[in-house]
Amino acid sequence: MNSPIIQLLVLAGIAIFLILRLRGVLGTREGFEKPTLPAQSDKRRPRPEFEVIEGGPDRDITDHVPEGSDAARALHAMKAADPDFGLNDFLQGARAAYEMILMAFENGDLDSVRPFLSQEVHDAFAEVIATREREGLKVEATFVGLSEIAVRDASFDTATREGEIAVRFTGELTYVVRNTAGEVVEGSTTEIKRQRDVWTFGRVMGSDDPNWKLVATGE
Repeated sequence: MNSPIIQLLVLAGIAIFLILRLRGVLGTREGFEKPTLPAQSDKRRPRPEFEVIEGGPDRDITDHVPEGSDAARALHAMKAADPDFGLNDFLQGARAAYEMILMAFENGDLDSVRPFLSQEVHDAFAEVIATREREGLKVEATFVGLSEIAVRDASFDTATREGEIAVRFTGELTYVVRNTAGEVVEGSTTEIKRQRDVWTFGRVMGSDDPNWKLVATGE
Protein backbone atom coordinates (compact mmCIF):
# COMPACT_ATOMS: atom_id res chain seq x y z
CA MET A 1 0.00 0.00 0.00
CA ASN A 2 1.55 3.27 -1.08
CA SER A 3 2.19 6.23 1.14
CA PRO A 4 -0.71 8.57 -0.04
CA ILE A 5 -3.37 5.92 0.67
CA ILE A 6 -1.97 5.28 4.14
CA GLN A 7 -2.02 9.00 4.87
CA LEU A 8 -5.68 9.27 3.76
CA LEU A 9 -6.67 6.34 5.96
CA VAL A 10 -4.89 7.88 8.95
CA LEU A 11 -6.57 11.26 8.38
CA ALA A 12 -10.00 9.60 7.99
CA GLY A 13 -9.49 7.71 11.22
CA ILE A 14 -8.58 10.89 13.05
CA ALA A 15 -11.67 12.66 11.62
CA ILE A 16 -14.00 9.85 12.71
CA PHE A 17 -12.43 9.91 16.20
CA LEU A 18 -12.96 13.66 16.55
CA ILE A 19 -16.59 13.44 15.37
CA LEU A 20 -17.37 10.74 17.92
CA ARG A 21 -15.75 12.78 20.69
CA LEU A 22 -17.74 15.89 19.75
CA ARG A 23 -21.04 13.98 19.68
CA GLY A 24 -20.29 12.62 23.11
CA VAL A 25 -19.61 16.10 24.51
CA LEU A 26 -22.27 18.20 22.70
CA GLY A 27 -24.97 15.60 22.09
CA THR A 28 -27.39 15.82 19.16
CA ARG A 29 -30.13 18.37 18.36
CA GLU A 30 -33.41 17.59 16.69
CA GLY A 31 -36.05 20.01 15.47
CA PHE A 32 -36.28 23.77 16.21
CA GLU A 33 -34.56 25.16 19.26
CA LYS A 34 -34.90 28.72 20.52
CA PRO A 35 -31.72 30.77 20.21
CA THR A 36 -29.86 31.44 23.40
CA LEU A 37 -30.60 34.91 24.78
CA PRO A 38 -27.61 37.16 25.30
CA ALA A 39 -26.57 37.63 28.89
CA GLN A 40 -28.12 40.71 30.47
CA SER A 41 -25.82 43.54 31.36
CA ASP A 42 -25.10 44.13 35.01
CA LYS A 43 -25.77 47.82 34.52
CA ARG A 44 -29.01 48.87 36.19
CA ARG A 45 -31.62 50.68 34.17
CA PRO A 46 -32.10 54.33 35.11
CA ARG A 47 -35.00 54.90 37.49
CA PRO A 48 -38.10 56.52 35.99
CA GLU A 49 -38.57 60.17 36.78
CA PHE A 50 -42.05 59.53 38.22
CA GLU A 51 -40.88 57.07 40.87
CA VAL A 52 -42.74 57.54 44.15
CA ILE A 53 -40.45 58.82 46.88
CA GLU A 54 -40.92 57.03 50.19
CA GLY A 55 -42.42 59.36 52.76
CA GLY A 56 -44.08 61.59 50.14
CA PRO A 57 -47.70 62.76 50.33
CA ASP A 58 -50.39 60.09 50.22
CA ARG A 59 -52.48 61.09 47.20
CA ASP A 60 -55.29 58.82 48.40
CA ILE A 61 -55.67 61.36 51.22
CA THR A 62 -54.38 64.65 49.83
CA ASP A 63 -56.66 64.42 46.79
CA HIS A 64 -59.58 64.91 49.19
CA VAL A 65 -58.35 66.95 52.18
CA PRO A 66 -55.52 69.49 52.60
CA GLU A 67 -52.15 67.99 53.47
CA GLY A 68 -51.27 68.57 57.13
CA SER A 69 -54.87 69.30 58.16
CA ASP A 70 -56.53 67.68 61.17
CA ALA A 71 -58.61 65.57 58.79
CA ALA A 72 -55.49 64.38 56.94
CA ARG A 73 -53.78 63.41 60.20
CA ALA A 74 -56.88 61.50 61.28
CA LEU A 75 -57.01 59.62 57.98
CA HIS A 76 -53.31 58.74 58.25
CA ALA A 77 -53.99 57.36 61.73
CA MET A 78 -56.87 55.27 60.35
CA LYS A 79 -54.54 53.77 57.75
CA ALA A 80 -51.95 52.99 60.42
CA ALA A 81 -54.62 51.23 62.51
CA ASP A 82 -56.07 49.39 59.51
CA PRO A 83 -53.70 48.89 56.52
CA ASP A 84 -56.62 47.68 54.39
CA PHE A 85 -58.35 51.06 54.64
CA GLY A 86 -58.29 53.30 51.57
CA LEU A 87 -60.13 56.61 51.31
CA ASN A 88 -61.01 56.22 47.62
CA ASP A 89 -62.48 52.78 48.31
CA PHE A 90 -64.41 54.22 51.25
CA LEU A 91 -65.90 56.99 49.10
CA GLN A 92 -67.03 54.48 46.48
CA GLY A 93 -68.83 52.58 49.21
CA ALA A 94 -70.26 55.80 50.67
CA ARG A 95 -71.67 56.74 47.28
CA ALA A 96 -73.58 53.46 47.05
CA ALA A 97 -74.63 53.64 50.72
CA TYR A 98 -76.09 57.13 50.30
CA GLU A 99 -78.48 56.07 47.55
CA MET A 100 -79.38 52.81 49.30
CA ILE A 101 -80.06 54.38 52.72
CA LEU A 102 -81.81 57.47 51.35
CA MET A 103 -84.21 55.42 49.23
CA ALA A 104 -84.87 53.00 52.10
CA PHE A 105 -85.80 55.97 54.31
CA GLU A 106 -88.03 57.59 51.69
CA ASN A 107 -89.77 54.26 51.01
CA GLY A 108 -90.25 53.62 54.74
CA ASP A 109 -88.29 50.34 54.79
CA LEU A 110 -85.26 50.41 57.09
CA ASP A 111 -84.84 46.64 57.48
CA SER A 112 -82.70 46.35 54.36
CA VAL A 113 -80.20 48.93 55.61
CA ARG A 114 -80.25 48.16 59.34
CA PRO A 115 -76.62 46.87 59.41
CA PHE A 116 -75.44 50.25 58.08
CA LEU A 117 -77.20 52.45 60.66
CA SER A 118 -76.23 53.26 64.22
CA GLN A 119 -78.98 52.80 66.80
CA GLU A 120 -79.46 56.57 67.13
CA VAL A 121 -79.82 57.17 63.40
CA HIS A 122 -82.10 54.17 62.98
CA ASP A 123 -84.40 55.41 65.76
CA ALA A 124 -84.52 58.94 64.30
CA PHE A 125 -85.37 57.66 60.82
CA ALA A 126 -87.97 55.27 62.23
CA GLU A 127 -89.67 58.11 64.13
CA VAL A 128 -90.03 60.20 60.95
CA ILE A 129 -91.46 57.22 59.07
CA ALA A 130 -93.94 56.53 61.88
CA THR A 131 -95.06 60.18 61.85
CA ARG A 132 -95.77 59.99 58.12
CA GLU A 133 -97.83 56.86 58.60
CA ARG A 134 -99.87 58.44 61.40
CA GLU A 135 -100.62 61.43 59.19
CA GLY A 136 -101.54 59.20 56.24
CA LEU A 137 -98.73 60.50 54.05
CA LYS A 138 -96.90 58.46 51.46
CA VAL A 139 -93.63 59.37 49.78
CA GLU A 140 -92.83 58.51 46.18
CA ALA A 141 -89.16 59.12 45.39
CA THR A 142 -86.83 58.18 42.54
CA PHE A 143 -83.09 58.63 42.81
CA VAL A 144 -81.70 60.45 39.75
CA GLY A 145 -78.03 60.75 40.57
CA LEU A 146 -75.29 62.18 42.75
CA SER A 147 -73.74 65.44 41.58
CA GLU A 148 -71.27 65.86 44.44
CA ILE A 149 -69.47 63.75 47.02
CA ALA A 150 -66.64 65.18 49.10
CA VAL A 151 -64.91 64.62 52.42
CA ARG A 152 -65.86 67.37 54.84
CA ASP A 153 -64.01 66.21 57.95
CA ALA A 154 -62.45 63.19 59.64
CA SER A 155 -61.49 62.22 63.18
CA PHE A 156 -59.83 59.27 64.90
CA ASP A 157 -59.95 58.24 68.56
CA THR A 158 -56.68 56.50 69.45
CA ALA A 159 -58.18 55.03 72.64
CA THR A 160 -61.19 53.35 71.03
CA ARG A 161 -59.66 53.10 67.51
CA GLU A 162 -62.92 54.50 66.15
CA GLY A 163 -62.67 56.53 62.98
CA GLU A 164 -65.34 58.91 61.70
CA ILE A 165 -65.56 60.49 58.27
CA ALA A 166 -68.07 63.23 57.43
CA VAL A 167 -69.08 63.24 53.76
CA ARG A 168 -70.97 65.96 51.90
CA PHE A 169 -73.47 64.67 49.35
CA THR A 170 -75.55 66.53 46.80
CA GLY A 171 -78.16 64.16 45.46
CA GLU A 172 -80.82 64.66 42.81
CA LEU A 173 -84.18 62.94 42.96
CA THR A 174 -87.85 63.32 42.14
CA TYR A 175 -89.90 63.60 45.31
CA VAL A 176 -93.65 63.56 45.84
CA VAL A 177 -95.71 63.34 49.04
CA ARG A 178 -99.34 62.22 48.70
CA ASN A 179 -102.15 62.23 51.27
CA THR A 180 -104.65 59.44 51.83
CA ALA A 181 -106.71 60.72 48.89
CA GLY A 182 -103.69 60.38 46.60
CA GLU A 183 -103.34 64.14 46.19
CA VAL A 184 -99.87 65.68 45.91
CA VAL A 185 -99.23 67.81 48.99
CA GLU A 186 -95.50 68.32 48.45
CA GLY A 187 -93.00 67.94 45.62
CA SER A 188 -93.45 67.33 41.92
CA THR A 189 -93.51 64.30 39.68
CA THR A 190 -91.49 66.09 37.00
CA GLU A 191 -89.25 68.55 38.85
CA ILE A 192 -85.90 67.23 40.04
CA LYS A 193 -85.14 68.11 43.64
CA ARG A 194 -81.57 68.77 44.73
CA GLN A 195 -80.87 67.55 48.24
CA ARG A 196 -77.74 68.36 50.25
CA ASP A 197 -76.70 66.19 53.18
CA VAL A 198 -73.68 65.76 55.40
CA TRP A 199 -73.51 62.21 56.68
CA THR A 200 -70.95 60.94 59.15
CA PHE A 201 -69.86 57.31 58.95
CA GLY A 202 -68.03 55.54 61.76
CA ARG A 203 -66.14 52.29 62.24
CA VAL A 204 -63.68 50.72 64.65
CA MET A 205 -60.55 50.48 62.52
CA GLY A 206 -59.02 47.02 62.27
CA SER A 207 -62.16 45.27 63.57
CA ASP A 208 -63.56 42.13 61.97
CA ASP A 209 -66.72 44.02 60.91
CA PRO A 210 -65.90 45.75 57.60
CA ASN A 211 -69.12 47.81 57.55
CA TRP A 212 -69.11 51.55 58.13
CA LYS A 213 -72.25 52.75 59.91
CA LEU A 214 -74.09 56.00 59.48
CA VAL A 215 -73.72 57.62 62.91
CA ALA A 216 -74.95 61.18 62.27
CA THR A 217 -76.81 63.22 59.66
CA GLY A 218 -76.96 66.95 58.97
CA GLU A 219 -76.88 69.58 56.26
